[in-house]
Amino acid sequence: MKAFDTKLFKRILIYTKPYQWLFRGVIIWAIGLSVFAALRPYLLKKTVDDYIQTQDKEGLLVYILLMGFILLMEVLSQFYFVYWANWLGQDIVRDIRVKLFQHMLRFKMKYYDNSPVGQLVTRSVSDIEAIARIFSQGLFMIISDLMKMVAVIIVMFFMNWKLSWIAILAMPILIYATRIFQLKMKVAFEEVRTQVANLNTFVQERVTGMKIVQLFSREQIEYEKFKEINDKHNKAWIKTVWYNSIFFPIADLVTYLTLALVIYFGGLSLVEGDTTTSFGDLFTYTMLIGMLFNPLRQIADKFNEMQMGMIAANRVFHILDIEEQVQQEGTETAPHFEGKLSFQNVHFSYIEGEEIIKGINLEVNPGETIAIVGSTGAGKSTIINLLNRFYEIQSGTISIDGKDIKSFELKSLRKQIAVVLQDVFLFADTILNNITLDNPSISREDVITAAQKIGVHDFIMSLPNGYDYNVKERGVMLSSGQRQLIAFLRAYVSNPSILILDEATSSIDSYSEELIQQATEKITKGRTSIVIAHRLATVINADKIIVMDQGKIVEQGKHADLVNKENGVYKSLYDAQFVNE
Repeated sequence: MKAFDTKLFKRILIYTKPYQWLFRGVIIWAIGLSVFAALRPYLLKKTVDDYIQTQDKEGLLVYILLMGFILLMEVLSQFYFVYWANWLGQDIVRDIRVKLFQHMLRFKMKYYDNSPVGQLVTRSVSDIEAIARIFSQGLFMIISDLMKMVAVIIVMFFMNWKLSWIAILAMPILIYATRIFQLKMKVAFEEVRTQVANLNTFVQERVTGMKIVQLFSREQIEYEKFKEINDKHNKAWIKTVWYNSIFFPIADLVTYLTLALVIYFGGLSLVEGDTTTSFGDLFTYTMLIGMLFNPLRQIADKFNEMQMGMIAANRVFHILDIEEQVQQEGTETAPHFEGKLSFQNVHFSYIEGEEIIKGINLEVNPGETIAIVGSTGAGKSTIINLLNRFYEIQSGTISIDGKDIKSFELKSLRKQIAVVLQDVFLFADTILNNITLDNPSISREDVITAAQKIGVHDFIMSLPNGYDYNVKERGVMLSSGQRQLIAFLRAYVSNPSILILDEATSSIDSYSEELIQQATEKITKGRTSIVIAHRLATVINADKIIVMDQGKIVEQGKHADLVNKENGVYKSLYDAQFVNE
């Protein structure tokens, strides 16, 4: 396994292009930092040899002031280097996060069917934040450390080439150890990121489904599962700790042995009266060896940060490379449709080889209300998904007002189709914002007027703060019936050409059902409507009832005709529900 993926790194660097001035600025400050850092020990040598040993007080003061100035410049360089490097990193992850979220918004529903939410949250939040560390704690820190090492080596050879070779000859040992460390840490960090994603997925799902966990007394079972996943996460991190525990003591050992050799041979030269070595050299080399070897140690540490960022970037780019988006070849803006729907020999499967819709042919006239009924798994809700192009059909055509839905821009097509689902999703926001979905063209007055027309205004005003009532996450502050009413109002104010109600009156109380029945009459009037339901009492008055079974339309007609059809599928469904009554 490669310790460093050059291709991936080049791809990350593409995101620095809009910030070239900032990128260059960080490099300039890194150069300044390395120069000023290397000058300090050299000035110390000059101070010891030329002024302390000669007892030159005036010269000593001048050099102390000069060292103070160099130190000030080093501090300023360090400040701007760190500040600009972090600034650049945050700008880059902001751009990547926006691009990733925009990309995810266009995915087909199929992608979300097969992707755990927790993993997507990990990619969008913690993984992207790890990318910032490539710049704030990785790349530029490594560049800075390398520059410091080069500057220190130059100063060392300028001062005393004999002592310098001792340090240089020891460096390959540390470099080799660093290389092995990098390879091992790359593998370990990949395992860490995998376990973090698994942990996030598990916790997110259990917190979301806590009601089910408690209803079925699964607390102990889920606790044991969590312990197992958490233990794997812990072991992945322990492996990184193990590698760190081995590498850094080895690095310290090499550093201290090198320092001991330099002091021994330098001291021996002084004792023997070698004029090429001064007391200042010996004094300064104790600083220079630390400045030479510590960056090499830190490069390994910074490389860890960079590896984490690279692994996270690889996971994020994997999502960006996924081509699961609905094909948006349509160029025509969808108008306000008359509402004529046509399904011609439509075939569709969620999983290849397992066909769900098997050659459906269906015609719906403008303004008609049709009902689609059938047993669970018959393919009723799939019709909605195909009409909204959440999924792409394998063959056949779906058209509105005589035009293939693929010819329309996806956004404009969906604006003309409003859907009220059985499981209503509400955001943790006010009722007003959940109705308008922050659409600036829908005012508060429009919402209130619409609510009064369909008979839900009184219900909303009975809540604390009325339209400004915060329903909390997923609308938990409202009953299922109340959430349905909000969904009806949301569909109504969007003024759609086509309305779809998917099990919209199931599992609600009688009072809410009465309000919904009234709302249904209002919002379906004058527009093409598709009602999908298990409860046949809600579709008796439909203009046409479509009966589906195993992905096919097996019967269609009015209620009176279908209920009297001997051995008919609809009659069987009807009898099963109402025979007792």
